[in-house]
Amino acid sequence: MDGQAWIVANEFAEVAVGLDVSANGPRLRLEDLRTGRVRYLSPLDLEGVIWGPPGHLEEFLDPAAHWSDDDRNG
Repeated sequence: MDGQAWIVANEFAEVAVGLDVSANGPRLRLEDLRTGRVRYLSPLDLEGVIWGPPGHLEEFLDPAAHWSDDDRNG
């Protein structure tokens, strides 16, 4: 991660948010501080979040909807 990272947290999650410029263009780097899992969001990904219809993130916001048995056991 290049530069400063910000911690965004509440009683359910703690995530480090920073800017990554090591790829072909700048992107947001998100790291789950509990598991160390990292995801990158491009400007196009972020714009899609903004322009999506109301409620389109509901399934995304339910992490259990995407867990596998490996995730639960590891």
